[in-house]
Amino acid sequence: MNEFVDTNVLYYAYELGAGTKHEISVDLLERLFVDETGWISSQVLVEFYSVATRKLRLESEYAEKLLNDFRDWRLHRPDYSSIIAAVHLQRRYKLAWYDAMILNSALECSCSVLWTEDFSDGQRFGDLVIRNPYKHARLV
Repeated sequence: MNEFVDTNVLYYAYELGAGTKHEISVDLLERLFVDETGWISSQVLVEFYSVATRKLRLESEYAEKLLNDFRDWRLHRPDYSSIIAAVHLQRRYKLAWYDAMILNSALECSCSVLWTEDFSDGQRFGDLVIRNPYKHARLV
């Protein structure tokens, strides 16, 4: 079973002040890594680097080292046809542009789950189901 991880999960995994969201994110990422079922995209890594240096206020060099944590993950590299497919998803479902790109990457990787808080938990796109890892947690 392939599972795609959105940027917000990576962010909370490194945001030590995120309480329960931090713990859930770390556990999820560890499970996906150990099971070798996790997927990310180049977009997720780019967005993560941006939020790590901006929101987490990490030094560029340290944020770069964090990217290495994901070097052994399966990586989707969107190409021209991926961008056009995302455009179609954006129009069809009236999505924000970057959400459409994430959704398309998960679909192109044949993932059964997209872990994100940016869509509705349980929402389906064909065989892909959206899961919000924080929905049922008591957030502290």
